[in-house]
Amino acid sequence: MPHIPLPDHLPGITGLLEYRLDTAMPIRELTQILLRGESTLTQGERELIASLVSSRNCTRFCTAAHTKAADILLGEDQTARAVLADPETAPVSEKMKALLQIAAQTQAPGSAVTEEAVERARKAGATDREIHDTVLIAALFCLYNKYVDGLATVAPADPAYYDILGDRIVHRGYVRPPGGYPAPAKTNG
Repeated sequence: MPHIPLPDHLPGITGLLEYRLDTAMPIRELTQILLRGESTLTQGERELIASLVSSRNCTRFCTAAHTKAADILLGEDQTARAVLADPETAPVSEKMKALLQIAAQTQAPGSAVTEEAVERARKAGATDREIHDTVLIAALFCLYNKYVDGLATVAPADPAYYDILGDRIVHRGYVRPPGGYPAPAKTNG
């Protein structure tokens, strides 16, 4: 049960973002830029970073949502699971393994990011912007994870919910739809 009243039909971060539209707007905009904006990292790679950080923070809602988005963007469902299990053995490029190491170090805590990890990423072909964006995505998802868990939002148990949410993330991004998210229609009976 959430610590504050949130719309029943908007679990996880969505209900929190609807609760305070003024604070949600800059967070949504930053997320849209980082995960859907112009980048040399694919959208799927950026979702892998979000998934890994959320998993390491043990935030079930965000892990499920961003793993599903990564699955859709990558066109398969094995890579994200492999990244969550062990980024070093996952079927991703050496550059991505190095960036995932930086993301993991950012998560636990940011000061744990080592010069060796940054140098590894550079040797694997990562640009300064890719390193920057990896750290910022990881930091942003630490914020999201603490926000979701700190206010005890609901994380649906039904995997079908995350299929819908993943599709929404991939096809609409992180911007709020005009008029928000309407409550489901009530049925008589």
